[in-house]
Amino acid sequence: MEENSSGAGTQKGENSFILGRSQSEASEMSYASDTKQLVELERRDSVLRGGIPMTAFNFINSIIGSGIIGIPFALKQAGFGMGIFLLIFTAVVNDYSIILLVEAGKLSNTDSYQDMIMVACGRPGFYLLTLLQFLYPLIAMISYNVIIGDTITKIIVRIGKTANLGGTVLGNRQFIIFLSTLMVTLPLSLYRNIAQLSKWAFLSIIFVFFILVTICIRTGEYVKEIPPTEDAWYVANYNIAQAVGIMAFAYMCHHNTFLIHGSLENPTHQRWSLVTHLSIGFSMTLMLILGILGYVSFTGHTQGDLLENYCHDDDLMNVSRFVFALSIMLTYPIECFVTREVIENAFFPSQDPSPTWRHLGVTIGVVILTVVISLTTDCLGIVLTFNGVLIASPLAFIIPPVCVMKLRQEPILSKTNIIPIIIAVFGTLVMVFGTVVALVDLSEGFSCSHGNEMPYCKNDQPSANGTTAFPFSTTTLGTTPIG
Repeated sequence: MEENSSGAGTQKGENSFILGRSQSEASEMSYASDTKQLVELERRDSVLRGGIPMTAFNFINSIIGSGIIGIPFALKQAGFGMGIFLLIFTAVVNDYSIILLVEAGKLSNTDSYQDMIMVACGRPGFYLLTLLQFLYPLIAMISYNVIIGDTITKIIVRIGKTANLGGTVLGNRQFIIFLSTLMVTLPLSLYRNIAQLSKWAFLSIIFVFFILVTICIRTGEYVKEIPPTEDAWYVANYNIAQAVGIMAFAYMCHHNTFLIHGSLENPTHQRWSLVTHLSIGFSMTLMLILGILGYVSFTGHTQGDLLENYCHDDDLMNVSRFVFALSIMLTYPIECFVTREVIENAFFPSQDPSPTWRHLGVTIGVVILTVVISLTTDCLGIVLTFNGVLIASPLAFIIPPVCVMKLRQEPILSKTNIIPIIIAVFGTLVMVFGTVVALVDLSEGFSCSHGNEMPYCKNDQPSANGTTAFPFSTTTLGTTPIG
């Protein structure tokens, strides 16, 4: 009886909310929504869908992007103990907010983030979300290109050291970014259906496992040679909000949620919750392992891009760099899917599916934009920080709970709204304080290696035991201890 009353109240609230809109806006929404539903009914049988494992692989692949390589840096910012706690806490909050987001979609009878916020918050919310949801994957794609250019260039220079390839076009990071885009990321981004990337998503996850193994192998050697910095084991540091921003960026997948939810066969609440728990739990485990091992290896020397900490002539880590670059190339198309979907929903809401010429034009335009911007920067840490605190935090922690509370049409302080309120307040604090701290750090000079060799890698720098540090070569790889 109570459930029926609640349901009736919710329905009444939704009706009054819709009736409160301006007549022209409601008519426009109704037309776009009806047209989209008719098209979906016609296409439902032809859409390629996947089961729980394949959908989870896609979800994990959308999470495990460039952000994971910045987790050790987040532990440095927050303090080792607090960083580990925040990494787990942020995963739990992220998991719950994803489920809230899908609930909001069902309450509003919509199947995209933009349509949902249009119903919940009107056009101001729609325009704000459109901007955020466009910028987040776009900046993520830029960071992917930065990683690809920097890592592949180092590998080519190392391989062609005797042939002096570093002085040729193959040693130019701009050329490498252009070539990888033309040969790999652009062709994969031209797929229309996200479920078609499942096989690539699985391969990308295997690559991440390989990277973890190589980091495990090298941890003991780097720990032995690099003494911990003075503040290495502080429980907490003052950059907590900034660290949460980086973690929010690493876990961020809300902009992909409706796309991946739509690719799940029979997407019931139970099946989708299982996909969410598996994906977030698996990603959290990988981040904990990589974050702890990476930070323990370099402590206060840890860079925003962990792979920048490893010596350029460390051949095992050069293989790891190459594998991570491949993993990033396979993650890039999923972010491109989202960016393209945002543009389609914003400018062509009643035209689904898009004609081939527009599909190609939008995809190529987005890819070209990311390439052009990525050619101008090589500092990953500041990109992760600002994308996390300014864009990921509102997308993940503020907008979903606020929309759910509006769509439920219940008293703001009702029991069901307690957790959404906590999540929204948490996200607001992260965004405000994280931005302030990041701006202060930026004004004082943000730490970035800019691709330079770390001081402890140079042959003229003595190690902790007085010997020459890190004499890596292919003959000593994995067989001869350092020092």
